[in-house]
Amino acid sequence: MKYRQCDSPAVWWAVFGAVCLLTAATRFYNVGQPEHVVWDETHFGKFGSWYINRTFFFDVHPPLGKMLIGAFGYLTGYDGTFPFVKPGDSYEGVSYIGMRVCCTAMGACLVPFAFIIVWEMTLSLPAATFASSLILFDIGLLTLTQYILLDPILLFFIMGSVVGMVKFHAQRERAFSGSWWGWLAFTGFMLSGSVSTKFVGLFVVVFVGLHTIATLWDLYGDLRNPLSLVAKHFLSRALGLILLPIILYCAYFYIHLTILCKSGNGDGFYSSAFQSQLEGNSLYNASMPLELAYGAEITLKNARTGGGYLHSHIHLYPEGVGARQQQITTYSHKDFNNKWLVKKWNEEPADWEDEDEPIELVKNGDLVRLEHVPTGRNLHSHREAAPVTKRHHQVTGYGENGEGDVNDVWRVEVEGGAEGVPVKTVVHRLRLVHYLVGCALMSHNKQLPKWGYEQMEVTCNPNVHDPNNLWNVEDNQFPRLPNSSFEIYAPNFIEKFIESHTPKEGEITSQPWQWPINFKGQWFSAIDGFKVYLLGHPLIWWGNLVVLAAFVVVYCRHSYARQRGAPIDAATKARRDRTLGACGWLALAWALHYLPFYAMGRILYFHHYFPALLFSSMLTGVILDYLFESLPGLVPRYLATTVYPTLTGLFYSTLAYSFYLFSPLAYGMHNLEPDWENHTIHKMRWLDTWEF
Repeated sequence: MKYRQCDSPAVWWAVFGAVCLLTAATRFYNVGQPEHVVWDETHFGKFGSWYINRTFFFDVHPPLGKMLIGAFGYLTGYDGTFPFVKPGDSYEGVSYIGMRVCCTAMGACLVPFAFIIVWEMTLSLPAATFASSLILFDIGLLTLTQYILLDPILLFFIMGSVVGMVKFHAQRERAFSGSWWGWLAFTGFMLSGSVSTKFVGLFVVVFVGLHTIATLWDLYGDLRNPLSLVAKHFLSRALGLILLPIILYCAYFYIHLTILCKSGNGDGFYSSAFQSQLEGNSLYNASMPLELAYGAEITLKNARTGGGYLHSHIHLYPEGVGARQQQITTYSHKDFNNKWLVKKWNEEPADWEDEDEPIELVKNGDLVRLEHVPTGRNLHSHREAAPVTKRHHQVTGYGENGEGDVNDVWRVEVEGGAEGVPVKTVVHRLRLVHYLVGCALMSHNKQLPKWGYEQMEVTCNPNVHDPNNLWNVEDNQFPRLPNSSFEIYAPNFIEKFIESHTPKEGEITSQPWQWPINFKGQWFSAIDGFKVYLLGHPLIWWGNLVVLAAFVVVYCRHSYARQRGAPIDAATKARRDRTLGACGWLALAWALHYLPFYAMGRILYFHHYFPALLFSSMLTGVILDYLFESLPGLVPRYLATTVYPTLTGLFYSTLAYSFYLFSPLAYGMHNLEPDWENHTIHKMRWLDTWEF
């Protein structure tokens, strides 16, 4: 009896339809609950609001997912006014349902996508049903895809990319037909969506790229194919899988930078020239002297993305932290304590109101002193160790009323500028090199302790060419020079596009080894009366690990048998090769979406494992079908016909019942008190590290 072949399209569509109906029923049930902000809805709901209000912001992720959230809200009646301050804030009177429903709809597509992927890889209806059921009944995926988050959008594009890949591969006998080009373009579109939602979408790009290389290698290895045909295949794939995604990725950023035209709280992460294009920013349509003169009052902004303003205040470094002199820091907000007076190194500036005094411009290579306007102390450095970065030198404010010593002298260096070129406001990037010590003024992304008000450390860096040593003059006040508009120096799209790509550092909140074993979950909502806890379905997650090990055993066993020349009939060989081929690609996809996290020094959360989970669940479905179908040949004949249906029934009943038991984690653990200790869900807490 054959269970692998689907002879009737009607059966296929009936099973696929049932999978889709169950997916809709589980995903959209209670989608409006809880009626308050859940976990990272705080961030992504807020980003959606800012798109609707056209307010600029900074985020580490590319823009497409957040733009889609904004579009979902706009199209479903949300006006962008809800502040999304913190988890637990009530949605009363807010049209938030549309955003949740649209994100949930994208997350719901994962189940039919898995069905199609496994079907195209194996041509086995049971394998496709097993795989999609594992994704359908996973509590963690249900939880992660029901809220206003980037995850359902990212997972949609990742799985869509693989759907496009397998459907395109299925058209290989109809090369260059309309459907062939259509699935190629679909794959490129989905790849662009993956990378444009989160940069981890690059993993699926690598996966599809490796699969494409393998298929091109097969074409090249077939001596019946002329090289011109191979070249045509290569160029068409380069067009659809490389050029098209790049064009779309740039287009998404163009839309992003066009929509967000108003000043917001993300301005400070960008250069002065970038900020000058944002409506409402102090630099927007601003005019000030283009060139820097002695006697000008200026602010200096660190040129790295997210760099702050050179800042000081009356407080001193504490005892035991270098010289007990005035603190120098960087501060990300505009403030009077950011103002500095530019002086010659050996004399006080002339009275700028005296029309008879000649105007002297600051030039590349000049020696200067910078006096902090509010306190009258000079920017100073010496060979004392910096307070946090001990290998650097301390920077302080020193002297009274501008009177100090030779350690207050700095040489101005314009990056890439010729000797003697006048320093320009905003346009030029500068280094301030200490005259005696030879180090360069540097801004860190390290916070000082509470005695430094947790502002950012400033040091004198012995590595003069460190890119964090670069600064630019942002504000320039000198009435005797004519003002210039900085509109002509506005960055073009390419410059803004490049500046928008910057990493953000963060702490690790979980370890990758914890994820596959479902070691610890994550609270989504901890509000009394409605609690949601992100946890993977333990039977599925632990079963995936067992099956992954089983795949390795099966693969090694069949490789050994093949090398030994063991006899095998053609049908069995075809089934085995198709199964192991599909599992090999799915195992590779799992590894690509999981193992790189071990090398990442960035914020890591439990939910980063879910793309890899999709591929391990599909692999489990394929292997289970293969093992279930192989077992009848290992038992007595009178039992052979009952083994497969019995195991299949046991699989689905266990999966469905355990889903029922764990479902309160996703749908909300509400109204459980005061008999919490006796509630069924409490008994499902199998590990002490699970916190529900």
